Amino acid sequence: MSPYLVFQMIIYEKLVLTSAWIAAILYGIAGIMLTYEVGARYLFIAPTSWAAELSQLALIYGTLLAMPWALQHRRHIQINAIIDKLNDLNKRRIGILMMLILIIFSIYVVIFGFEIFMDSFERGRTTGSLLDLPSWIAELPVPFCFFMLIIQALIELKKMVSGITPPSGDH
Repeated sequence: MSPYLVFQMIIYEKLVLTSAWIAAILYGIAGIMLTYEVGARYLFIAPTSWAAELSQLALIYGTLLAMPWALQHRRHIQINAIIDKLNDLNKRRIGILMMLILIIFSIYVVIFGFEIFMDSFERGRTTGSLLDLPSWIAELPVPFCFFMLIIQALIELKKMVSGITPPSGDH
C-alpha cells in the first residue's frame, strides 16, 4: 500500500473517530433536551415547542454519524454463532461478501437519499411542526453519512483483501 494511501486512511479514520464523538455528544444533548421536556411538561405544565423535534434531529444525526465508527469496530448487530466457528480465511471471505452487499446498499441510499434531500431543498418543504424546520435538515445526513459508510466499507474491504482478518465485535 502506498504511503499516500496509508496517510489518507489515517486521516479518514480520525474523521470517523471525530464523527463518533460528535454522535456521542448529540446523544447526550438529546437526553438533556428530553429530560428538560419531561420536567417542563409534568412539573410545570409548560411543554416546550422545541425539545422533542430538536432531540429527534440530534438522534438522527447521532445515529448516522456513528455508522462508520460502528463498522470500523464491528459494533453493528451481528450473529456470530456460525462465523465464529470458521477459520480466518472463511471469515475474511464472508466479511468481503458482507462489505460488498453493504457498499451496494449504501450506494442506493446515497443516490436516492440525495434525490430526496434535493427535492425537499428545492421545494422548500418543511416539517409542519411547531418549529416548522425545513425538511432537508433531517434528510441531509442520510446521503452524507452513508457516503462515509461506503468509504469505511471500502477501507474494511481493502484490509480483508490484503489478508487482515476483520475484528470480532466483542459484544
